[in-house]
Amino acid sequence: MSEEYILEMHDIVKEFPGVKALKGVQLKVRPGTVHTLMGENGAGKSTLMKCLIGIQPCTSGKIIFNGKEVEFKSPLQAMNAGITMIHQELSPVPDRTVCENLWLGRFPMKNKLMCDHARARKEAIELFEKWKLALNPDDMMRNLTVAQQQMVEIAKAVSYDTKVVVMDEPTSALTETEVEHLFDIIADLKSKNVAIIYISHKMEEIFRISDDISVFRDGEYIGTDRAANLNVDKVVEMMVGRQVGNMFPKVDCEIGNVILKVEDLASGKSFENVSFEVHRGEIFGFAGLVGAGRTEIVETIFGMRKRTAGKIYLDRGDGLKEVNIKSPEDAIANSIGLLTEDRRGNGIFGLLDITENTVMASLKNYGFPQNHKKMEADAVKWNQAMRTKTPSMRQRIMNLSGGNQQKVLLARWLLLDPDILIVDEPTRGIDVGAKSEIHAIITKLAGEGKAILMISSELPEVSGMADRILVMYEGHMMGIIPRNRDGGDPYDSQELLTYAHGEKNDFAVAQ
Repeated sequence: MSEEYILEMHDIVKEFPGVKALKGVQLKVRPGTVHTLMGENGAGKSTLMKCLIGIQPCTSGKIIFNGKEVEFKSPLQAMNAGITMIHQELSPVPDRTVCENLWLGRFPMKNKLMCDHARARKEAIELFEKWKLALNPDDMMRNLTVAQQQMVEIAKAVSYDTKVVVMDEPTSALTETEVEHLFDIIADLKSKNVAIIYISHKMEEIFRISDDISVFRDGEYIGTDRAANLNVDKVVEMMVGRQVGNMFPKVDCEIGNVILKVEDLASGKSFENVSFEVHRGEIFGFAGLVGAGRTEIVETIFGMRKRTAGKIYLDRGDGLKEVNIKSPEDAIANSIGLLTEDRRGNGIFGLLDITENTVMASLKNYGFPQNHKKMEADAVKWNQAMRTKTPSMRQRIMNLSGGNQQKVLLARWLLLDPDILIVDEPTRGIDVGAKSEIHAIITKLAGEGKAILMISSELPEVSGMADRILVMYEGHMMGIIPRNRDGGDPYDSQELLTYAHGEKNDFAVAQ
C-alpha cells in the first residue's frame, strides 16, 4: 500500500443473482480528507461501502486498510479495526434509550454477566458534551425526531477510535443548523487525520467539504479527481454518460384534456407553491433527489397528508371542479389510485392472501354479506392479466417476491379502474423482467386515456417513460420540462440533474 492512502479497494466485484452490482471498481482514500462518492441511485456507492465494512462479502477484489490486506466478516469487526459507517436508512431500536442505542453491541460491562449502566450513561454524556450534541441519554429513541436519531448515529460513529468514517447521505434529515454542526464535526475529525468517505447528492455540500471526488455509474468506476479540479457540470457529465431513451422506450399516446389541476399546493414544511396540470393519456413524471418532496406531493393529492394551502381540481366528465380530498377514501371516491412507494409499509397486507389484497380498495363493490366468489373471480382475472406468479390465490402476499407483490398491488388498482393512477417508485426492488412488464402496463393505461403520475428515483426510468417531468429540490419546484419529440434523447439528463441539485430554477423552459 502507498503511504499516501489509508484505504485502498482494488477491482471490487459484487454479484447478486442475475445482477452484477459492482464491476471491478476501485477507491483510494487519503487520511485526513473528505472523499466524496458520486453517482445516480443504483450506481453502486452504498454497495461498495457495505462490502467494505462486511455487511456483504465481495465476490472478488482486494481491500487494503492501514497497510494490511483485510476482509471484514461483520460491521463490528470493521468498527473494532477502525472503520465506522453512518447508514442512509436508520435502524434504531425504538423501545430502548439513546444511551442503549449508542452502545449497542459494545455495552460497557462490570463483569462477564452484568452491564455497567452507570458507566455507559456517564460516557454517553461526556461524548455528547465533547461533540456539542443536544441529546439526552435517557430519552427513548422512538420519541426522537428523525434528525435527532441521525445525530445519535453520528455520535455512535465518532465514538470509536476510528480512522475512517463512512457517511451515507448523513444530512438528508438534518436542518441547516444541524448540517453546520455536522460539518464542524467533520472538520475536527480531519484535524485528527481521520478520513471521511462521504456519499451525497447535494452539490453545494459536496464542493464545500470535499477534497477528492470519485464518480461511479451503473456499478462501474468512472474516475477520481481533486474537488478543486471539478465543477458541477463536469461531475454531472461523469455521472450521466449514457443514452437513457433506449432503456425505457416510450409509446406516445393521444393526449386529451386536463383531468387534474393543482394550484399552489403545500403541506406544512414538506413542500410549497406547487402547481401543475395533468392531461388524460399523459404520463407526468416527478424527478428529484431523496427528500425533495415528490412523494409528499402525491400523498397530499391522495389525502394521506394534510393540505395546508392550495387547491385541487378534477374533471370527472363535466369540466374541472375543485375537490376537497381529506383522506384516501375521498381520493378513491374521486377515481384516484396510488401505488405507494413503501410497498411493505403502506401497500401490502402481509398476512392476507392475494385475493384479499387485490380487492382491498374495492370492497364496497361486493355487497354485504360479501360475494366471495366474485372477489375470487376478479382477483384471478386481474392477477392473470398482471402475470402474477403464485402457486395459489390463497398464498399470503408476504411470501411472494417483490415483483409479484407489486403486480398484485397494480391489480388492485386496475380492478378499481381509476381515472388517475399515481405510481410512486413502481419498479423499486424488482427484477428486470418485472420492470419491463410494469412499464408496458403503465404505457397501456395511458393509451386507454388514464392520467399517470409517476415518481422514480431512477433518472433513466422517468426520462424514458414521461411526457413531461416536474423537477423538485428540497420542497420547491424547479421546473416542468417537456419531452423532446424531435429524435435523440427524450430529455437532457444533465439539465435534469442540474435542476434536481438545485443549481437551476428557470420556469421559462417549464411551461
